[in-house]
Amino acid sequence: MKPYACSLTLALLLAASFTRVPTHAAEAQTAEQKASPAAVMTDGEVRRVDKDAKKITIRHGPIQNLDMPAMTMVFQVKDAGMLDKVSPGDKIKFSAEKIAGAIIVTDIESAK
Repeated sequence: MKPYACSLTLALLLAASFTRVPTHAAEAQTAEQKASPAAVMTDGEVRRVDKDAKKITIRHGPIQNLDMPAMTMVFQVKDAGMLDKVSPGDKIKFSAEKIAGAIIVTDIESAK
């Protein structure tokens, strides 16, 4: 019985030494990423603003959370008030999400 207990103890110790114990910071980052996948801001340049249609045309870099390459495209905006803050030619950072099948800009800020 002792050899079995020693083998079991050794196996548990080896398993524990190979197990990665996440740090508090790593757990917090993972929870934040799961809670807000659109938190990553993308660089862009405003090409056109259409306040009546609640749309904005942005030349942008890759949008990581949507797995989208760099391009120029028209987006709907979550809140029409965001369009009052931008003009064609402005350098911006923005977040976009896929909501009900449409890609929607959810946040815009100046790239300064």
